[in-house]
Amino acid sequence: MSSQEEKLRRIIDLGFEISQIKDIDLLLEKILREARGFTNCDAGSIYVREGDQLVFRYAQNDTMQRQLTPGKKLPYTTFSIPVNNNSIAGYVALSGSILTISDVYEIGEFYPFSFNRSYDDLTGYRTASMLTIPLKNFRGDGIGILQLINAMDSHGEVIPFADDDEDTIMYFANNAANAIERAKMTREIILRMNKMAEMRDPKETGPHVNRVAAYSVALYEAWAYKNNVPQPEIDHNRDILRMSAMLHDVGKVAISDSILKKPGRFTPEEFQVMKLHTLFGANLFSDIYSDFDESAGIVAINHHERWDGNGYPGYIDPLTQKPLPGFEKEDGTALGKRGEDIPFFGRIVALADVYDALSNRRCYKEAWNEDEVVENIRDEAGKQFDPELVEVFLENVDTFRQIEKLYPDHTE
Repeated sequence: MSSQEEKLRRIIDLGFEISQIKDIDLLLEKILREARGFTNCDAGSIYVREGDQLVFRYAQNDTMQRQLTPGKKLPYTTFSIPVNNNSIAGYVALSGSILTISDVYEIGEFYPFSFNRSYDDLTGYRTASMLTIPLKNFRGDGIGILQLINAMDSHGEVIPFADDDEDTIMYFANNAANAIERAKMTREIILRMNKMAEMRDPKETGPHVNRVAAYSVALYEAWAYKNNVPQPEIDHNRDILRMSAMLHDVGKVAISDSILKKPGRFTPEEFQVMKLHTLFGANLFSDIYSDFDESAGIVAINHHERWDGNGYPGYIDPLTQKPLPGFEKEDGTALGKRGEDIPFFGRIVALADVYDALSNRRCYKEAWNEDEVVENIRDEAGKQFDPELVEVFLENVDTFRQIEKLYPDHTE
């Protein structure tokens, strides 16, 4: 088999792999990582089209990554650029054609755009060769841009991108675009489910569930890296955890408005009713058709359990709302789950949810400052939270702070 045939076979296999990923953010990461591996380039980014804007959604850079501690994520900020001829990405989105540039610092006057050197000036990185590919769905609509940076030779030197890679990378890009569109639809369905909860509960916002989901994945990844979990297992778990964490509080749709919309703290009786959202959420996923259904149900019913056993709802049947046999307290309520009896995903989302709740304003409290939030979580190790997860959290606080900036609360 020739080298070109091997590349084509790999591209076909990648098309199947990316079609299995349901979450849009994890899909973008996979697409960029595989495209970079295929072209052997140092860096890259992905923009997703929203109307007449390209939203910068994901970036990778091996040179900058090597400067970080192993297991740390490369920080980046999101921004938008218009679909027009003033930028390389905008130009390709407008033209719909692939564009190869040998050195972006030496773009001739033939092109209407110039290269924005602000990132290079800030970091000391040197962008040179660039391959910019339009992402088009099966209807031919442009849904984003894949931008690959600094192709490398076998000695690690920057070289131009090879012309003979263009056809195969375009084939991959088309498969990627269709996978992105499917994942966007999945994300939209999940957000609409949360929208129902948000209509009922003003605290349950889109940014909140996106942050909790992103925190949960970051925490899981850092834990998995420390525990030498195989990458395929990490990828699978990240996908279902991300979507499950977004739906951790969806059971609130069944709670009365008089409680959900109360602008203050609950009475003990109201709090008992509020606790039922964990059972209602679990019941939504009681018919298990996939790993996601199982995971979403686990997260919904377990994200308020505590490591010390003092959480809720405990060992209880979500359908009957009665304690499981052998797990009743003297007062007839259910014993809380304790320690590692709490499913792992539930322990992860519990920490992520509290971090976000403390870090942001609520109708009954102001946001805590960062030091207070971190100290509280440190103090709750072995009480409210899994001590091992707290240790991982403390090693990755900067990642949490970066995520918070990516999903700011809506302003009035």
